Amino acid sequence: MWSIGELAQHAGVTVKTVRFYTDRGLLPETARSAGGHRRYGPGALDRLRLIRSLRTLDLPVPEVGRVLEQEAALEDVIAGQLAEIGSRLAALRWREAALHLLRDCTAEERAERLRLVGAVSAPPSTAALARFWRGVLPPRLPARLVSTILDGAVPQLPSDPAPSQVLTFARMHAIATGPRPVTDFCRPVPRQPDRNCRPAVLYEGLGEAYDLVVADVRAGRRPGAGDALDAYVCAYAASRGMHDTPEFRRQLSHLLARIADPLIARYWNLAAELSDPADPTFGAADDWLRSALDAEVAEAA
Repeated sequence: MWSIGELAQHAGVTVKTVRFYTDRGLLPETARSAGGHRRYGPGALDRLRLIRSLRTLDLPVPEVGRVLEQEAALEDVIAGQLAEIGSRLAALRWREAALHLLRDCTAEERAERLRLVGAVSAPPSTAALARFWRGVLPPRLPARLVSTILDGAVPQLPSDPAPSQVLTFARMHAIATGPRPVTDFCRPVPRQPDRNCRPAVLYEGLGEAYDLVVADVRAGRRPGAGDALDAYVCAYAASRGMHDTPEFRRQLSHLLARIADPLIARYWNLAAELSDPADPTFGAADDWLRSALDAEVAEAA
């Protein structure tokens, strides 16, 4: 049996450290001397060394207790600590890139950039972007469809961003937290009551059209007629209970030009800067198809 001083000496720690872990239940005493002093058995040294090793990894005292009580908990504790450290590192990388962004600019640019990046947390959250799109999309869309649209509209953020990417996201965040567009994205009519409009049919059809045109956008082909354009027009026609005719295409071309929102266009341009060039955004696909429709209508005229 060792006294608290002897245990501290063998472990290479202070008496205060041994008392601290004992008082918190991590290092139970085995007995008390006749004078009421703490006594520790031979297993206390190994336990104390284990506690010190876990604390060296910066594990909180409650987590150390979990590991001591249940060895299997170590794996969960390690996973949790790795996730927390990863979040801290991501925050530091975004802060570093933001500081480079502010350092490497003119005095005229600095005030605006400081305002933009100052509104974004580190590491940043895309929650504001998701809320923005939920507010822009028509109500009562199927949850599956909303999820698909959000997956395409909200970019995956790099864990180690360049300063330009920090600025791009900050600008997207400013759009998402500012006034919302007056019209819904790609809706065939401005926001107004219309019993004939079926947004779910429209967005389902647009998704199919975007899938068909991805290869053309990726290859940089000139917008033109084809299956993708037909699917695009049919999506709008079906959502209105109408047929795809030359006259409908002419009206659709004018309507889309009238309801186009520059804020949405700006968002998609910024999203493209954060996306893989091999994976065109919904906005790039829609621009290609609208250009193809406009060209076809102009040629027919």
